[in-house]
Amino acid sequence: MNTPPSSSNIIVIGGGIIGCSTAYHLTKSGAEVILLERKKLTSGTTFHAAGLVGQLRSSANITRLLGYSVELYNNLEAETGLATGWKMNGGLRLACNEERWLEVRRQATTAHSFGLQMELLTPKEAQELWPLMNVDDVVGAGFLPTDGQANPSDITQALAKGARMAGAQIFEDCKVVDLEIEQGRIKAVITTTGRIECEKVVLCAGQWSRDFARRFGVNVPLVSMEHQYMVTEPIKDMPKNLPTLRDPDRLTYYKEEVGGLVMGGYESNPIAWALNGIPKGFHYTLLDSNYDHFEPLMELALGRIPALETAGIKTLTNGPEAFTPDGNFIIGEAPELPNFFVGAGFNAFGIAAGGGAGMALAEWVKNGAPPYDLWPVDIRRFGQPHADDQWVQSRTAEAYAKHYTMAWPNEEHSSARLYRKSPLYDLLKDQGACFGEKLGWERPNWFAAPGETPKDIYSFERPNWFDAVAREHKAVREAAVLFDISSFAKFSLKGEGALTALNWIAANNVDRPAGSLIYTQMLNDAGGIECDLTITRLAEHAFYIVTGTGSATRDFDWISRNIPKELACKLTDVTASRAVLALMGPNARKILAAVTSVDVSNTAFPFATAQRIEIAGCPVLALRVTYVGELGWELHMPVEHAREVYRALMTAGQAHGLVNAGYRAIESCRLEKGYRAWGSDIGPDHTPFEAGLGWAVKLHKNTPFKGREAMAAQKETGVKKLMACFTAPKDVILLGRETIYRNGERVGWLTSGGYGYTVEKSIGYGYVRNPDGVDKVYVLNGEYELEVANRRIKCAVHTAPLFDPEMKNIRT
Repeated sequence: MNTPPSSSNIIVIGGGIIGCSTAYHLTKSGAEVILLERKKLTSGTTFHAAGLVGQLRSSANITRLLGYSVELYNNLEAETGLATGWKMNGGLRLACNEERWLEVRRQATTAHSFGLQMELLTPKEAQELWPLMNVDDVVGAGFLPTDGQANPSDITQALAKGARMAGAQIFEDCKVVDLEIEQGRIKAVITTTGRIECEKVVLCAGQWSRDFARRFGVNVPLVSMEHQYMVTEPIKDMPKNLPTLRDPDRLTYYKEEVGGLVMGGYESNPIAWALNGIPKGFHYTLLDSNYDHFEPLMELALGRIPALETAGIKTLTNGPEAFTPDGNFIIGEAPELPNFFVGAGFNAFGIAAGGGAGMALAEWVKNGAPPYDLWPVDIRRFGQPHADDQWVQSRTAEAYAKHYTMAWPNEEHSSARLYRKSPLYDLLKDQGACFGEKLGWERPNWFAAPGETPKDIYSFERPNWFDAVAREHKAVREAAVLFDISSFAKFSLKGEGALTALNWIAANNVDRPAGSLIYTQMLNDAGGIECDLTITRLAEHAFYIVTGTGSATRDFDWISRNIPKELACKLTDVTASRAVLALMGPNARKILAAVTSVDVSNTAFPFATAQRIEIAGCPVLALRVTYVGELGWELHMPVEHAREVYRALMTAGQAHGLVNAGYRAIESCRLEKGYRAWGSDIGPDHTPFEAGLGWAVKLHKNTPFKGREAMAAQKETGVKKLMACFTAPKDVILLGRETIYRNGERVGWLTSGGYGYTVEKSIGYGYVRNPDGVDKVYVLNGEYELEVANRRIKCAVHTAPLFDPEMKNIRT
């Protein structure tokens, strides 16, 4: 067929590995699909990919997704009859210093947590797997036997054939030039051969995706970067089944190919390409080889592979690849345009991710939701700064350069800073604030004392800010602190339908008197937690919603999409207009009472309520709520009043030990109190009952809400995993992803970890899993160990908060 039909339910744009994989999986599910490729299949960037397939990532579900790719590639050739070049020859990762070796050992534990068998090898054992390399500087190595490599073009053609076999129609030399959109809904795509009516569009156009999507108001933050690798002539005595090799301390990777070697890497000074637009007609095209730029990588490689000194160079391939600001790919339904899906920005591991990303994207398109939580790669993780080309280019260059550098705990980016600042930024900086960044916002992480330098020094041991956070934590527990949390996302929902809408979307009861503050989750139909936030009822038809900084785009999208169409109400993002100070600690009431005429006693101003007050003549919305487990208020105000309110509080607080504090103290305090963090402890794969939040679900009322049926069923049948707290001696560093063993059997992993300065223990949270069911008795009756950096350590388990400020009780 040379001419596409006039309609199709779903249209996939782009014939690289992601587009073909998505079409393959959509047709396997019975969907009607057309794939349109502007030139030829693989002719964009897929054809020049290096083809390494690794699985382990810091996210369990992204690891799972990449593992699916391996499963698919194992069987694809047999299914389609086309060779794929797939070899499960394993993947080797070297460590050449003690810090890198600790990182690799922690990666091995992460692999075990996620069900992968990663072996730790001596330098000699690593050399036996890779005889060509010099191991004089190698401390150790990690080996994943199920990693491998593939031929990118062949595997894409096999996916395309599998898609055709299942009913997909694929058209080459058919460029999509426009979308037809009516009243915010996609009606058709316009191509060089005509109009095709459709309901859904899946954009898998690689480095072309940002410019195409932007035309329709959709933000896809990616940058084309030059990426080079060398292919040698055949090397004498080259083993045929060499594992893929990653040598991050030398910034390089290797694979065997036709008796020679492929060697590439990630230099610290990458070169962006086509910043003013990709040239017309660019297909099956490479950039000029840049030998000068590649030379530093070559010098590093020669120290590892002496045979490269005499090997002939067949080609130095320079192909542009799409990279993203955080090094993770982009998939999901665009929040700006319903039924417009994106799969792009694969950061040179599109072959590794291709099978799984296509599967996940296909399910998302067909079912309206991904198969499991994919927050690290969800398009809704982006926000205002990601629409700024300069910001995206600067941050993406840094992410590229960090591809093989140490992945330090709590590491902050240094590029694209000072994009969004609270009105208190200068004041806090002058008082020793060390800032981090989230979604473009500068946020104080901790405060240096006189004589200390407000700069992070990263480590897998206790970092340089440990003592500073200890001071702030102590002040939270014993006196009072001020946190600048102005970056929190704030939404206003107003209208006659607002209450009905929120009571449908929220799991907790929102139908409470004006002045009430409600902590709630918002659930999907399976009961998974999509949002975790607070709702304050300001008036009969007016609500104020506060959520985490990083959830701004996602939560706004979730709420707006789930407001029933027949309800009259308007959701507005008011984040930029509101500053927020959190006054927390046992002395918080004394300080607040000194700056306002309002009665702030517990009787007059109880927990989970809100009042409008004045501080220093400035209007403030005070919310009685806490995320640190102490008495406190969030004080929300117009940004123009923030500095005056801050000064008034600090002046009144001098007599009560009031100090500045940052986000790292918030984290240590919330760990002691047992508050859950969305994105790590809770998310779409976890229900309130599993997370210990069932008390916030309104099943006792007859009010319908999204996810109610799933919650009612789970309450009857019980859960198969349950959140628990684990404590270990203070010298054990818990970061998250450490493996949980119950009575010697692996039952899960830590979703978050840190240190509790009051309880003087390392703290972690994670789900204890059992296919036959879990309850608190089951959890508490086990003997537990945590695997930390490949070493098992005995730990204690808890199902109640470690610290109760009302009782001042510390549980050990």
